[in-house]
Amino acid sequence: MTGDYGHSFAGELLGTFMLVFFGCSTVAVTVLFSAHTGLFQVAVVWGISVTLAIYATRHLSCAHLNPAVSLAMVIAGRMDVRKLPVYWVAQLTGGFLAGAAVYAIFSPSMAVVEAARHIVRGAPESVLTAMLFGEYYPNPSSPVLCSVSPAGAFAVEALGTFWLVLIIFALTEGCNVGRPSSDVAPILIGLTITVLISIFAPLTMAGFNPARDFGPRLFAFLAGWGKVAIPGPRGGFFTIYILAPLVGGSLASLLFHKLLEPLMRGKHGACSCKDHFSP
Repeated sequence: MTGDYGHSFAGELLGTFMLVFFGCSTVAVTVLFSAHTGLFQVAVVWGISVTLAIYATRHLSCAHLNPAVSLAMVIAGRMDVRKLPVYWVAQLTGGFLAGAAVYAIFSPSMAVVEAARHIVRGAPESVLTAMLFGEYYPNPSSPVLCSVSPAGAFAVEALGTFWLVLIIFALTEGCNVGRPSSDVAPILIGLTITVLISIFAPLTMAGFNPARDFGPRLFAFLAGWGKVAIPGPRGGFFTIYILAPLVGGSLASLLFHKLLEPLMRGKHGACSCKDHFSP
């Protein structure tokens, strides 16, 4: 793999690895050590992780770091569809390797917690350690009274990704005169992640990224969690954590590209999009 495709693959792999490793690690220290005492702390670390990953890799690949974002860029004409497989494979690989890295670091502590709580890895109760890798609905750490149906979980993941992609487009579209500079946009995208996790994580753990979910989840499946990882205790991981983000991101792309962008052009006259930053 050479040239632009090689740069794109390297950037997406590294960036996705960074955000998944940092993000899943903060879940790990919360579950295993109670290092964070509230959802907002976890959400902030996820947001910072996304921001750092974008800054580190956007020169290589524009830092999509999310299959739903890459598909949205193709739909809006911001990326050639021929690049999509390269981006998706790199993102999923980065997520899988991040899951392996999290396991390598925290595996001894996981074993201690499982032994102390009489958790058999691969049994239904092992979702409490499987959640270090993939997402589940309702959030295993939520109160017992929390109830989320498969349809509700699909709606949450689709809606969260819809908002994420819509805000990314608004922050980076050259025709939007209210957009920030490209130097600031990654920070605001990270804050968007923080807001979304703060709102939706009690319901579905707030994935909004098929690579963030499936990459580590696949590693957990191979590492002994089995059916608790795939398809999960309640099933539906594909529709909720892969399909729903792709649907939500695609709808946001269509809305912005077909309606909002033309409105911006019509209101402000001719404008150049050559300087937009596409994360």
